[in-house]
Amino acid sequence: MPRELIAPAREQVAFRDYEREPLAPDQVRVRSEFGSAKHGTEMSLFKGYGLPRGGYDDDLRIFTGEDGGRAPYPTRLGNMCTGVVVEAGSAVTSVQPGDRVFAHSGFREEHVWPADRVRVLPDGVPWQAAACLDPTDFALGAVRDGHVRIGDAVAVFGMGAIGLMAMQLARLAGAHPVIAVDPIPLRREVARAVGADLTLDPTACDAGKEVRLATARRGADVCIEYSGHHSGLQAALRGVRYLGTVVAGAFPGAYPAGLDLGAEAHFNRPTLVFSRACSEPNPEYGWDEERLFEVSWRLLTGGSLCCDPVVQPVVAFDDLLTEYPKIATAPEHNVKLGVRF
Repeated sequence: MPRELIAPAREQVAFRDYEREPLAPDQVRVRSEFGSAKHGTEMSLFKGYGLPRGGYDDDLRIFTGEDGGRAPYPTRLGNMCTGVVVEAGSAVTSVQPGDRVFAHSGFREEHVWPADRVRVLPDGVPWQAAACLDPTDFALGAVRDGHVRIGDAVAVFGMGAIGLMAMQLARLAGAHPVIAVDPIPLRREVARAVGADLTLDPTACDAGKEVRLATARRGADVCIEYSGHHSGLQAALRGVRYLGTVVAGAFPGAYPAGLDLGAEAHFNRPTLVFSRACSEPNPEYGWDEERLFEVSWRLLTGGSLCCDPVVQPVVAFDDLLTEYPKIATAPEHNVKLGVRF
């Protein structure tokens, strides 16, 4: 029987066997080759950040706090998988056995996907491009929500996969300088490799002040916050120029006491924008998430964005019981976890 990776309970991982699904006429069966995790959202589930919030009421658009602190365990882990079509349903014409395809899905050895959910991985395009489609989608939404324009100084806080893609997209939009802020040496190294003009270690300097000094004392026109840490948001508010924009894109747990919305936030009077690419309707007319995906995929496959160094480490599927928890326990050793089946 094929296996999948799950979190059976908070901060636990396990393999689970599952039955091979029968194939409907509009579905394809895919044997997994590679996969990747989504660190921010998955860590919210894995570590139980959202437990006190309870369920979300779509009608009232509030978290109810009425679920008794329960999380939806067991839950599947993993975000994107790439593999080879081994069987196609009788009504499928878009792909055929032997095609390499990918889709949003957990870490499973075999998938059955609706054919209209899969994207074909073109010849010569690395699987890491597929792994980076999801972070690029959110990063593109954040750059657009921040209205980054030619000549803007941009600081990105948090060099996980989304932050690294946001930094590259800001450069494509004409931003200069693009400043990357992260406490982890590996992630600052990757940021430099993919084009950061300046990298800052917020544990070794006053990051907000250094952003201002690097931008002729004006401050960054746009600060994009993807660290998910209250000190990152504080530094963004400290480093943004007068009447600039701070884009809050992370999905953190509740911040502890200490976030100061007086001080620089009050004096700089920035616009604070919460960015979430999958929340629709999108703030911009004519832009939905499918359009964000289309643009992201064109940039990833066209060579405009560098994704290979973003997906690291790459580990064997069989090693996930020890390697997956390191996303939470040893972040200094990973950027975006990749999996080889």
